[in-house]
Parts: sequence; C-alpha cells; structure tokens
Amino acid sequence: MSDMYQTKRCARSLARAAKQLASAMLLALALAMPGAMPAKALVELDLNKANVEPLPIAITDFAGDQVARDIAGVIEADLKNSGLFRPIEKAAFIDKISGTAGVPRFEDWRVVNAQALVTGQVTQESDGRLKAEFRLWDVFGGQQIVGQQFFTSPQNWRRVAHIVADAIYQALTGEKGYFDTRVVYVSEQGSRLKRIKRLAIMDQDGANARMLTSGDDLVLTPRFSPTRQEITYMSFAGGTPRVYLLQIETGQRELVSNLPNMSFSPRFSPDGQKIVMSLQQDGNANIYSMDLRSRTTTRLTNTPAIDTAPSFSPDGNRIAFESDRGGRQQIYVMNADGSNQTRISFGQGAYATPVWSPRGDLIAFTKQSGGKFAIGVIKPDGSGERILTEGFHNEGPTWAPNGRVLMFFRDSGGENGGPSIYSIDISGYNEHRIPTEGFASDPAWSPLLD
Repeated sequence: MSDMYQTKRCARSLARAAKQLASAMLLALALAMPGAMPAKALVELDLNKANVEPLPIAITDFAGDQVARDIAGVIEADLKNSGLFRPIEKAAFIDKISGTAGVPRFEDWRVVNAQALVTGQVTQESDGRLKAEFRLWDVFGGQQIVGQQFFTSPQNWRRVAHIVADAIYQALTGEKGYFDTRVVYVSEQGSRLKRIKRLAIMDQDGANARMLTSGDDLVLTPRFSPTRQEITYMSFAGGTPRVYLLQIETGQRELVSNLPNMSFSPRFSPDGQKIVMSLQQDGNANIYSMDLRSRTTTRLTNTPAIDTAPSFSPDGNRIAFESDRGGRQQIYVMNADGSNQTRISFGQGAYATPVWSPRGDLIAFTKQSGGKFAIGVIKPDGSGERILTEGFHNEGPTWAPNGRVLMFFRDSGGENGGPSIYSIDISGYNEHRIPTEGFASDPAWSPLLD
C-alpha cells in the first residue's frame, strides 16, 4: 500500500465571547502495512430487515495519556450507537496489544469472537499538535484493512475520534459514516407556560452543545445549509414570524426578505442557492421558492388549502410537501417548478413534515393516527410505507447525511415534561435518546463537515 495524504478542515467551534469559530487543520496519513482491504464489506446492510446482527469488534485502549483513552471511548460509542457494531468488553481481551506497532496475535482475538480489531495511539508533537494513529484489522482474514494518522490541535480531539469512527464505518460497511456531523436544534428551558426557546448546536452524539441565540425571541424550524455552515429558521423577532439566515461561524443574522405575510417552514435547496418556504395569506398558506442571490420569489402552489413543510429531493428536481387540500394533511410531491402536484400518502391518519432522504429513495414523515404520533418512511411514488416508531408525541424527522439514520423529537407530555431528541435506524431498530441539557426539539442534521 503506498502512502496517501488527505486533508480535512476541522469544524470551527464557536468562541464563547466573540461567538466566532476557530478553524484547525487535520492531516491524515495512510499507514503502509502488508495486506489489502477485504473485497467485500464485513457488515452487509439490508435496509428492509427488521434487525441487523451487530458485528463483534474489539477496540483497544489507545496508547498514550487520558486523551488517547478518551478518543478510543468516543470511537467505541459512535460505532455502538450505530447499531451495526457490538464492542467486546475489554475484560475479555487476551492479547494486551498497545499502540499501532507490530501485528496482533489474531488467534487471541478469534478466541473472543472479534471479527474486527482497532488499535491506536496518541502522542504530542514538538509543535503542540496531537498525532492520533489507528489501524483496523480483519481478524479472521489476518490482515490490515485501513490505517491512518491524524494531526490536529488538542482541542479538536473529539472530532478526530468521529473521523476515525467514520473511516472504520466506511471500511466495514462500504457506506460513508455520519459521525463527523453536527445537529442544530431548539433548546427549551422552563415550564410549558414560560418556556424559553433558543437555537443550539451540538455534535451528533450530544457533545459540545452551544447556544446560538439569546432566547429573547421565539425560534422554530432550524434547517442546515447543505453547502455552508449556515442555517435558516423562523423567528418571531419584532412580533411577526419571518425567515432568517444565521451564519454559525460569526453569529451574523440576516432577514431573508421582509415579506408582507407570515413566512415559515424554510428549507434550503440542495445547492444552497434557494430557500423553499410557506407564506400565509388570508387563512391559507402556499409554497414559494426564493433565490438567495436575487431575492426573487416564485409561487409554487396556489390553492385555498394549507400547503407547507416543503423539502427538496437531493437532485433538486422535486419537492415533497404536506397539504390539507383533500380535507386532511397528506404528503404530496411536485416538480421543483410547482408542476405535476401528486398525492402519495393514502393511509389512515394525517401525514406531515415530509423530509427527503439524501439517498433520494425515501421520504420520512410524521403520522398522526389513533391518538399516537409515528415516524415513518415512504417511497417517492407512495409505495412501501413503513412505520419506524410511534408514541405519545413523535415529530420532526431529520436525516443523517448517509441516509441510514433518522433523528426526531418525542414529547413526554405533562405539565413539567418536554421534548427530547432520539435517533433510530431506518429499518426501525436501535432507537436511543441523544443526551441534551434540558429539553430539546426540532433537530436538523448537518452534512458531513469538510
């Protein structure tokens, strides 16, 4: 295997005082070792199966100080939370391998049924940077699958861990990972009658949470740009609901347009050059698109109903939305110019908040029926509807950038209760809560960080 250089720019973290993000460079160097990557993935993914048998994987403590062990811990948590991997308890390890030097005793790892093995170490360079190394081994094949080194500033150690987890995920499944991402959401504090709602951002595992707005104005429906560290959202600043843009790096806020009527449910086009949203007029709402360069608007629907929650397909050619034009909320699909508006949901209950998968093969939705709220998926032609989870109040699905995992929020109800964010695999298993400080709702997943 020849040496290969890759660069990755670290996500900029918001400075507490200046509210700016400091960038740092990650340098990845492939570790040359004998053996080639297996011809096929060790984890075979079937998105239609109700469950996937997790792959037993051994993740050793990385050699080095506490940061080294912390990096290994984040990698292990990422892989475990995906539902595709089952980390083996370290107490069962026979081979006490440390660092990345040498070849493991594969027979010792076969005894504990490890099918994959991760080794690593973290050291500090003379210039203060961290050097994090890892190797991924195919235990039964007796060969290295992938090995890399990363150089970064010490404060970016968690991001290194997520990038390593992504590399392992991709090597073993054949698909891109989703761990090196962030989620913007609405942080909620206080009682239901006096709840303060602020925009917040966190890593996909709930770490590094930061507030983006002060809480002086009600904020709703934040959505990530697919091309920039920028979000669009609705705010009641000034007493009128308007759509805004917020630059995460600088905290700069910009009114999209001072339209005469209430605007809500904004979402970016795949190229980040347009926003599609709803405008309310005379008791009904229609969908409009706006070019962010010229600020010109184009009306896409024209009905006496409520048309809202638009979401572009990943190729930008179509838009899914919800409408009650048939008497109850249902999901519709139309071309990006508003033509060929077609209903695709026909089940019992009301359908809302459609969100197109990054793969283009599915549309996630919220369904209300029989006193319960469910999160489900449906194909763009209306076939293959599946319910993934249901409960007292589930709402607001958002896709991981690889299209395999959804986040949503669930409200526990009650006077002192509130919403929490959960994730679930699109085959309907491995549901778990994302830890947040206080209540949290309306998550929106970022694309993979550059």
